[in-house]
Amino acid sequence: MMEHDELWDKLNEECGVFGVFNHPDAPQLTYYGLHALQHRGQESAGICASDGEKFTSHRGMGLVTEAFSGGELGRIRGRMAIGHVRYTTAGESKLENAQPLVFKYTGGNLALAHNGNLVNATQVRHQLERQGSIFQTTSDTEVIAHLIARSGYEIEQAVKESLRMIKGAYALLVMTENKMIVALDPNGLRPLALGKIDDAYVVASETCAFETVGAEYIRDVEPGEMIIMDEEGLRSERFAGQSQRAICSFEYIYFARPDSDIGGINVHLARKELGRQLYKEAPVEADVVTGVPDSSISAAIGYAEAAGISYELGLIKNRYVGRTFIQPTQEMRARGVRMKLSAVRKVVEGKRVVMIDDSIVRGTTSSRIVRMLREAGAKEVHVRISSPPVTNPCFYGIDTSSREELIAAKKSIEEIREFIGADSLYFLSEEGMVKAIGRNDTAPNRGHCLACFTGYYPTEIYEETKNCVEK
Repeated sequence: MMEHDELWDKLNEECGVFGVFNHPDAPQLTYYGLHALQHRGQESAGICASDGEKFTSHRGMGLVTEAFSGGELGRIRGRMAIGHVRYTTAGESKLENAQPLVFKYTGGNLALAHNGNLVNATQVRHQLERQGSIFQTTSDTEVIAHLIARSGYEIEQAVKESLRMIKGAYALLVMTENKMIVALDPNGLRPLALGKIDDAYVVASETCAFETVGAEYIRDVEPGEMIIMDEEGLRSERFAGQSQRAICSFEYIYFARPDSDIGGINVHLARKELGRQLYKEAPVEADVVTGVPDSSISAAIGYAEAAGISYELGLIKNRYVGRTFIQPTQEMRARGVRMKLSAVRKVVEGKRVVMIDDSIVRGTTSSRIVRMLREAGAKEVHVRISSPPVTNPCFYGIDTSSREELIAAKKSIEEIREFIGADSLYFLSEEGMVKAIGRNDTAPNRGHCLACFTGYYPTEIYEETKNCVEK
């Protein structure tokens, strides 16, 4: 199991990928694209570019600005580039696991950037090691690189054959000296979009990055699709038949930026609708509605509008406190929460407050926020969650706890209410969540992965993968 930020008990982001093909300022555009995707990963960042003959690249730990704080961007040159921001979901948090990963093999140079987790990575890694492969990192992405390098095919066929051997979630960018290949897993578990700037093509985990670099959105990459960009232009092939489409529900609920569109649906508007649906299912008499910043604000606005109650900024987030601000004692941890978040006394004092949040993972942060609101004078605190209870771990690239640490897997709703100290507590129903997001899909899951709520995973899950998460 990964380490968690004990002060901010949230589902942690996945990763973000960004690529540019056929643009004179490809590295610079990639840098700005990664800025737009910074919310998806803050542990490391990297860019690799090609001028048609050779690669130049740099990777560093921390935020994009920290990773490129020494003028490294000016030394990266080329008309195509791929970039990555990382949150550790598989492999340790250290520089050797930062992406893009760059390799030399008999076919030339190869760079890869990957968002997601492979559920059969351990099995494939062991097989490759028995065949003589020596791994330099603990990242899933290197498994893909070894499969490509050992295939013996030209790069396009090598990628295609390699993708047929892996299972799980992946939005993948592969680059050689003169070619870029983009692929999305057959279930479409991760978002990936295609855009254009003049004669250049751009790919990104989220469409918000297109706005940042001035690109025009073309379409989403389809599940099981492989897009090839080279001197002949852009063409699309399929490496797998489309399985049941199952994009991660938390992209809409929590992960994606509100100004992104996923599957033609704006994230902010989807979250507002989640809030409206939450009010329909769990109205309560109150004086003010507030959201836990930042991801819950849209849902809180929707709840307030549906309820006809005033929405206020009852909680303020300090954006300049590090994400891993962890102190050794309970007293210092509690003080750390106040550094990250504070209640606005004049807004909540003497009021019946509805507090909207997007999820409860372990419950520790929710209990601290409820206590904070009460200490600021709130007369009542009613908690409403814009997603169903998270009762199962994710194996596709979200850093959820083991099932044992998920509070909803062990406690009833009433027991959770008592634990966090709220006057009332309600989680949005699974049906209400799917209806509110409104994906136009005829599959029973309406195009969502609901595994963390239901325990039904869209792919096979291997026992070694389960054991890895549970450790």
